[in-house]
Amino acid sequence: MLENQDRSLWNRAQIAEGGSLLKKALNSRRFGPYTLQAAIAAVHAEAESVAATDWRQIVALYDQLVRMQPSPVVHLNRAVAIGLRDGPEAGLRHIDAVMEDGELANYYLAHSARADMYRRLGRTAEARSAYEKALALTQQEPERRFLQMRIRQLK
Repeated sequence: MLENQDRSLWNRAQIAEGGSLLKKALNSRRFGPYTLQAAIAAVHAEAESVAATDWRQIVALYDQLVRMQPSPVVHLNRAVAIGLRDGPEAGLRHIDAVMEDGELANYYLAHSARADMYRRLGRTAEARSAYEKALALTQQEPERRFLQMRIRQLK
């Protein structure tokens, strides 16, 4: 998870170079979804911490990306960004709306995102249940360890 990464290990020169290339692409006004994804990644990379991240800008970029590529996962990512901009209650409402049609019912990251919003709200039982659902849906060992750690933290 992004908030657990040690940003002092990130290569600031490469981030700056990527930002410069991204500005050229955005200034061309002929860009697609990959350029918007790169812009979102750049906002994350340029922030000194998760708390210092410009979530308003990330939501605005997701608003554009949703128009170009309205996939359920893009909508989910936008919902998470809204939760980090406006608070976990707003995030949870948006995540639940995205999950309503059932397309992400078996997508572990959707359940993990719900769990994180519940955790931020202090709704421990609901967070644990959503993390357990996410855990049941993933086979990747790093993700399984992360989810297991979150579940342990909630006990």
